[in-house]
Amino acid sequence: MIKVSELQSKDVVSITDGKRLGMIGDLDIDLENGMIRAIVVPSTGRFFGLFGSSQDYVIPWNQIVKIGADVVLVELNPSSQSFSPPSFSPRSGGSSDHYGGNSGGY
Repeated sequence: MIKVSELQSKDVVSITDGKRLGMIGDLDIDLENGMIRAIVVPSTGRFFGLFGSSQDYVIPWNQIVKIGADVVLVELNPSSQSFSPPSFSPRSGGSSDHYGGNSGGY
């Protein structure tokens, strides 16, 4: 088992090209199943999410290859890779098909 705070202290690295993507900034959790659907890595150069590019990496959980002591290795699949988190709309009940499914209306 691992704590969220421990995950957030690890670098995320792509095994495809060895590129350091950054550190985990957020998680997308399926509330119905209690499972993590994706990790969100803020783009480099952002300061507290305010300045810099808004192109965050949203990496589905099934693309995580290994969680090591200091690093999370991911295999990015360009066809399913997202570069920004889903938007939340209270009018639509908060549901989003950004990850290929219903968010459960949280």
